[in-house]
Amino acid sequence: MADPGTNGKFLRTIEWDMMDKRKFFPLSMLSSFSVRCALYPLTVIKTQLQVQFRNDIYKGMIDAGIKIYRAEGVPGLYRGFWISSVQIVSGVFYISTYEGVRHVLGQYGANQRVKSLVAGGCASLVGQTIIVPFDVISQHAMVLGMGAHGGKNGAVNPLGINFDKGSSRLRITRDIAREILRRDGVGGFYRGYTASLMAYVPNSAMWWAFYHLYQDELLKIVPPWVSHLFVQCVAGSFGGFTTTIITNPLDIVRARLQVQRLDSMSVAFRELWHEEHFHMFFKGLTARLVQSAAFSFSIILGYETIKRVSVNEQYRHMIKW
Repeated sequence: MADPGTNGKFLRTIEWDMMDKRKFFPLSMLSSFSVRCALYPLTVIKTQLQVQFRNDIYKGMIDAGIKIYRAEGVPGLYRGFWISSVQIVSGVFYISTYEGVRHVLGQYGANQRVKSLVAGGCASLVGQTIIVPFDVISQHAMVLGMGAHGGKNGAVNPLGINFDKGSSRLRITRDIAREILRRDGVGGFYRGYTASLMAYVPNSAMWWAFYHLYQDELLKIVPPWVSHLFVQCVAGSFGGFTTTIITNPLDIVRARLQVQRLDSMSVAFRELWHEEHFHMFFKGLTARLVQSAAFSFSIILGYETIKRVSVNEQYRHMIKW
């Protein structure tokens, strides 16, 4: 009898209980860190585009990248990277929750898409609870001094941090954390937490569901000789495009709440609507689409490769690369 995760010929989905966790966890952390290193500049560009007033500082993704690089060099594109890299730890909890919930739902007979939808949402809830404080700090670091190299309103420094280009990353991070604590207490590190959940829980749930949907549909139309791993990477990119377009306004509201220290989601939404009107649905969208497609492709490439490497011996004959 074929395994539930197979189509009778090869294993479409490598499940949690099919892998050697001693291989999976360290390789997964290494893969996540590598992807974050490569794609972090897109996160900086996206965040700065989202928090600027209209097109006051940057005209678009490429313009933002050029201006940041000219003003600060490569370090400017990696502003807040080290504090953000703590997300690697939350990533372990994220993927453990995702695979664990899928495994439990599978025991109750849930299909692939339902398992992915529910597990993706649960995983994001756990991951965001861990990472939001670090996200708040890293986003303040990303926009610190933004606009000093152009724009009508001067440099962006919502916390009033004493900043210059020669400041060490450690000192900047410490000053940001200290100022947040002084102004808002511990709760300040969870500013925008509800918005983060509203943006990322549906995003994660839909992304995994769309990933499996697109994978199934692509496998129906591609020739048998096409790499299964390549099909999965393309499905991940399509899933990233779809969820990004749907959730972009929520992500902008989240960024505004965390960086501009607004009082509530409704205030952030009203300010965005007043500034942008219908353009708010597309603000920073190009950067987010590029980031999402590249991130999704890279994450699936690493994730599915690691699952293949970590699979237990009895399932190796069912693997298709």
